[in-house]
Amino acid sequence: MKYVSLNTVPTQSVSHNTAIHKQTMLEKGDLPHLIQFAQARFAPGQVASAHAHIDMHEVFFVQSGCGTMVINNQVHTLEPGACISVAPGEVHEVSNTGDEVLVLTYFGIAE
Repeated sequence: MKYVSLNTVPTQSVSHNTAIHKQTMLEKGDLPHLIQFAQARFAPGQVASAHAHIDMHEVFFVQSGCGTMVINNQVHTLEPGACISVAPGEVHEVSNTGDEVLVLTYFGIAE
């Protein structure tokens, strides 16, 4: 058992844009196949540049705010309640296109 609260988890930079911060609640080794379980906050205009993971699935859930996620050149709208999964090898980019903070809760699972 592991209990974690966002109130006590330190922030760290997202590897695809060091100006974007996340809080990692679970990380590799905490659960089988889990790479991380985190929440990221994108200020208006912030972008996590296009990238792909060779050996990881990612699932994103939009807590609040709005934006876009481009997956293999196809644009998807991010709005509260939306859930998007990205398969290994799919190139994806996340952008906050709104005027409030975009909050994404997401996890990665090893293939």
